[in-house]
Amino acid sequence: MAPGSEAPVLVGVGPDDALPVARTAARVAAAHGRALHLLHAFNWAALEAPAVTASRSHAEELLAGATGAANQSEPGVPVSTEIIEGAAVATLVRKSEAAFLVAVGDGGMAHCDRCIPADTPAVQVAARAECPVLVARQEPPPAGPVLVGVDGSASAEITLAWAYACAGRHRSHLLAVWVVESDAAVGEATDRLAALVARHRGAYPDVAVECRVLRGEPGEVLIEQSRAAQLVVVAARGDESWRGMLGAVSQSLLYHAPAPVLVVRGVTGPPTDDGPGHPGGRDQRP
Repeated sequence: MAPGSEAPVLVGVGPDDALPVARTAARVAAAHGRALHLLHAFNWAALEAPAVTASRSHAEELLAGATGAANQSEPGVPVSTEIIEGAAVATLVRKSEAAFLVAVGDGGMAHCDRCIPADTPAVQVAARAECPVLVARQEPPPAGPVLVGVDGSASAEITLAWAYACAGRHRSHLLAVWVVESDAAVGEATDRLAALVARHRGAYPDVAVECRVLRGEPGEVLIEQSRAAQLVVVAARGDESWRGMLGAVSQSLLYHAPAPVLVVRGVTGPPTDDGPGHPGGRDQRP
């Protein structure tokens, strides 16, 4: 599939949360004017012939159910499907090079209090994909704001641009939160947050924005703020976001935020119809 304006929302369809992730991804695809491509990957090479047949039939049923859920959520979004042999995470990471964003389910980890391993598929995709990654939840989010966590990093500015665009396309207001460690830092952070928001306001004049500077541990504060949000937007890392890894804050939100989380990575600006190498499009790294 071609990148740029034709790049779809790529959805990893698994056995545990095919329907909620398809519904969430369909809403995002509709908001951004994108098609939806539902993909199920499975390693059939390790199975005997009868198991292969049964597994393919199960995959077809999963995709049919996910297609129905997407059509019910957003009837106008074009939907295509694909069954592919291979490991799910590696397949999604590879195909993310030509995707607008990748959407996956969280496997229920937002409601799990135990320690969650770093090799959880949703976390692995969010850490390695070549485009932004949306991690959907099993329960639908409230009709709240788009929440974005920002700091002074360059990646946070790109993330704010994505959050502005998401709020505009979802017709929501934007809640921008900067978390500081001490009361002494509140004044400077307030001024810097106001300036950061002002730089992007001209592109999205219809988006109402609320700015909050809060004291505490960033992950904990943003998780608490996310309870009333319809979407959380966060950078993969506060710095060096192009690396194949996640920062502590993005990991905390992936594990514990009740709202869907959009991890912004692999881009140099807000979502546009431009392809790789164009301003606002996908980053071309050596």
